[in-house]
Amino acid sequence: MGQFTKIPQNTFESMQLDAGVLLNYFDPTNPSAPDANIICATTGGINASCVPSYSDLGEDVDNCPNNMKELKKLDGWECKMSFTSLGTSKEGIRLALGAADIDVESGAIKPRRDLKQTDFSSIWWVGDRADGGCVAIKLRDALSTGGFTLQTTKSGKGQTSVELTGHVSIDAQDVMPMEFYSMDPEVTPTVYTYTAVSPVGTENPVEEGWYVLVGDQYRLTEDTEVDANVTYYERTEEGA
Repeated sequence: MGQFTKIPQNTFESMQLDAGVLLNYFDPTNPSAPDANIICATTGGINASCVPSYSDLGEDVDNCPNNMKELKKLDGWECKMSFTSLGTSKEGIRLALGAADIDVESGAIKPRRDLKQTDFSSIWWVGDRADGGCVAIKLRDALSTGGFTLQTTKSGKGQTSVELTGHVSIDAQDVMPMEFYSMDPEVTPTVYTYTAVSPVGTENPVEEGWYVLVGDQYRLTEDTEVDANVTYYERTEEGA
């Protein structure tokens, strides 16, 4: 075998396996069974992309070589997740439409002319690693930009194509729409306690790392300002 005919020793440990799942919430500091947060069943896997766009400030400057690094400007990131859903739940259809509401009385899912801030929500993809760990991708403030497309087949399953695009918030303009995690397997599950806090009112709950209680789950808040109608919690590790 040649000197450079090798693979990294951690190749197996870092391999990502299977299609993974799409979740409406995931806590990378405390990975747990995602059953209650799975968005839908999928087919064909998940495609996640995070593509930068650049400007070359020297492209119209005489005698300047192309792609001079000192004149390269990063304009932004185009962050997307696309997948084919096998589900036709009300919330799944609303997610694919983007700007839409579910009528409480009739149950109809109705596209809306105007966009609301509540149409944006963070989406997670989480997949297994070969060593028992996991890989996760968070798409911040995702909104469907591909619309709703349903394809049916004879003796087959209806499939809905969905494309979600992440967005930057005016409240956090330096935070890009996608972030990535690669987590080693935990030997011993960590136990946490959650204690209500008493905000002064000037704090940024996201920066403080506060949680909110949604149903029976504590979730990291995405509030950038204190909401007087919300109870926030601090998380501590038992025994720490």
